[in-house]
Amino acid sequence: MKWRFIAPAAVFAALFAVFALMLYRTHSGNYNPRDIGTSPLLGKPAPQFSLAQVENIGKTIDTRSFAGKPYVVNVWATWCAECRAEHDTLLAIARQKFVPIVGLDWNDDLSQAQRWLGALGNPYVATGFDVNGKVAIDFGVFGAPETFLIDAAGLVQYKYAGPMTMAVWQREFVARIQNGNSP
Repeated sequence: MKWRFIAPAAVFAALFAVFALMLYRTHSGNYNPRDIGTSPLLGKPAPQFSLAQVENIGKTIDTRSFAGKPYVVNVWATWCAECRAEHDTLLAIARQKFVPIVGLDWNDDLSQAQRWLGALGNPYVATGFDVNGKVAIDFGVFGAPETFLIDAAGLVQYKYAGPMTMAVWQREFVARIQNGNSP
């Protein structure tokens, strides 16, 4: 008879403790909701890949061709609404010719990706077709869009999860590139 009252009270107390801890972490400054965008690759070598190009399926894009200079990898897909939202910003960034932007078309349909770039414009120096998502997994991508800054030494210096804006570009990417890509 006692267990009928003790078990629900124990479950309630455990849930209360978990929620109280979460609330404490949120208000104490120990929790940052943008932490979800961090990457275990920061300061480590960027994953190397060689993929068929979306623009020229007979040709490949190889990250070794960017060795010795900083570049940006933007993970996108035609099924991603936020990727569409950031596309005009990427076109504006590409016109600046500040650093090359490499596209990584993730788990997508090739003909749709080709139509997308043809209709909306192509901000990428080249786009790899990551049909099975292996390269995205190597980068630790959990959702599109995500954008990575790779420095001249080939190390991942920054990861941004979410649609790129000019404010984010200036604050997070340009500042790091101008300061020698230091995190």
